[in-house]
Amino acid sequence: MNTPELGDAMASLQCLVEDAGIIVPFTGAGISTECGIPDFRSPGGLWTKNRPIPFEEFLGSQEARNESWRRRFAMGDEFGGAKPGRGHRALASLYRAGKVPAVVTQNIDNLHQASGIAPEHVVELHGNTTYALCLDCSARYELGWVRQRMDDANGCAPDCPACGGYIKTATVSFGQAMPDAAMRRAQDLTLSCDLFLAIGSSLQVWPAAGFPLMAKRNGARLVIINREPTEFDDVADLVARADIGTVLEPFIGR
Repeated sequence: MNTPELGDAMASLQCLVEDAGIIVPFTGAGISTECGIPDFRSPGGLWTKNRPIPFEEFLGSQEARNESWRRRFAMGDEFGGAKPGRGHRALASLYRAGKVPAVVTQNIDNLHQASGIAPEHVVELHGNTTYALCLDCSARYELGWVRQRMDDANGCAPDCPACGGYIKTATVSFGQAMPDAAMRRAQDLTLSCDLFLAIGSSLQVWPAAGFPLMAKRNGARLVIINREPTEFDDVADLVARADIGTVLEPFIGR
């Protein structure tokens, strides 16, 4: 593990980026905190305020579906105006420069797409909270439609008009299966890169947390940028325990 001072870490990262042919960024909640979106696990994070609603509970209870949607709209009212931060914009610059073929993310906030990365090049392991899907027929619904239906029904979450299935944000809940296509694509990207950037992730959520180690074992350089230590720091080529936006800001506009 190489954990230099901030200036040295940024200089080392610059060299690694310049030398790399294919860079795969893997992002977690830490890249979005400067955008005003709190993470989940830290003190004051979203999970310290509300117990997550497991998928089976969502399926089994109208009250749970109502509460899940109530929380989603409350969160949207508080954080819905978030814009891409310096980290997002830096990765978008590397994407436009041809260094980054795609971004793998645990985030559900759509900020990588908003930064200018094409949606088809954002691999969302935990889905996307900016729209909804029917769990049975996969029909897409916009959040405004869901909210209007709930307002008209005194807070009762609507079912799918097409098939009667339950409508849920297009995210992966506790107990819900990970998306096979996204996981396969993330693995392919991980095995194709020579530089893997783990950014703003606690690397505690499996199986997604296994990708940095997979990249390292496949011969890629591994960089971890995160304020707190992770269990993979000891195997990384470079660790920057610093503000993500500050570390990545030099790459904006490259």
